[in-house]
Amino acid sequence: MSNVARVAVLVSGRGSNLQALLDAAADPWFPADIVRVVANVPGVFALERAAQAGVPTSTVVSKGRAREDFEAEVLAQLGEVDIVCLAGFMRVLTGAFLDRFPSRVMNIHPALLPAFPGAHGIRDARAYGTTVAGATCHLVDNGVDTGPILAQGGVPVLDDDTDESLAARVLAIEHRLYPMCLRWMAEGRVTVEGRRAKVKLLPGETRWLGG
Repeated sequence: MSNVARVAVLVSGRGSNLQALLDAAADPWFPADIVRVVANVPGVFALERAAQAGVPTSTVVSKGRAREDFEAEVLAQLGEVDIVCLAGFMRVLTGAFLDRFPSRVMNIHPALLPAFPGAHGIRDARAYGTTVAGATCHLVDNGVDTGPILAQGGVPVLDDDTDESLAARVLAIEHRLYPMCLRWMAEGRVTVEGRRAKVKLLPGETRWLGG
């Protein structure tokens, strides 16, 4: 990996986590550049965010297509990148795709994994009655939200919370976690041993954020 990692981001929606990564990468001292954004849904707002930041974009429609065909086209659009970040990307990637970027595909999930994986982490946490919710940044493997954990952050669940109010506070944690973990990845400070991701932390750094 070069001194500045080349990063592609896959999106499916409004792209608030993409924006957090774009804002971080705008710092000339940040060790990663966002060089491509690919959406699987036409016209999503994430594409506009990327365009405003001057990042090339592509749309590869996934609906109604075989996963292998879809992923082959996405790979062709990505070109030579070091790290792939999923930011609200609502597709499960196959092992064939992940093998192209071993331990270099990242995701951000709105729950404290391994609890509440899947598409409804906030709703499921509230329904379960947990007193703490949060977000997890993790590497992607062949499962659904099962890859090695890089960092997590939590917020209290309040008695009068709705899904929307809790999601807003968790999202603020996500926006802090994702750029932090991307920095670690880009600087080569992450190693994976079995199910565990180990991070060489600098003084003052932590793998847990509170909100």
